[in-house]
Amino acid sequence: MSEPASITQGIAGRYASAVFDIAKDGNNLKAMEQDVDALDAALSESADFRDLITSPLYGRDEQAAAVKAIAQKMALSDTMANLLGLLADKRRLFVLPGIVGTLRDMLATDRGEVIAEVTTAQALSKTQSDELAKTLSDQVGKTVSIKETVDASILGGLIVKVGSRMLDTSIASKLNALQNNMKEVG
Repeated sequence: MSEPASITQGIAGRYASAVFDIAKDGNNLKAMEQDVDALDAALSESADFRDLITSPLYGRDEQAAAVKAIAQKMALSDTMANLLGLLADKRRLFVLPGIVGTLRDMLATDRGEVIAEVTTAQALSKTQSDELAKTLSDQVGKTVSIKETVDASILGGLIVKVGSRMLDTSIASKLNALQNNMKEVG
């Protein structure tokens, strides 16, 4: 891991740990989970939101006013709204995606679950997703929740990451392996 990425992840981990402890002490983990889902959706769907948290063109006051309005519009819990305000005040909104990911992992661990990151060429149906979750649960020995990403460039198959383990059955991967084998032969 590169040094800036590890520093960012360290900062995100500290904020996530603190806000998770506050939510757990206040029995607000359900609200925290809804906030995490809402922020994750906003980060993936809104380029404007991503620009707001990463662009140096926005000043501290502009970011603080914007995240306050966003928190109200999204009906985020007071804990999450306060976190966003603090991040804006400290000019650390850029770590929000890391915080969201870390909080998602912490919430899953608290429920006794493991998150499987699944990349597919086409979106899985509910039946396929449930069947994959059941198969992975049998392999891992814990309840598995699936976080799916659609990436047409893999052409077909799946890429599954559970913890530090990864299974790549994508067609793109197999074509690359075939191409490398053909280079060695000829």
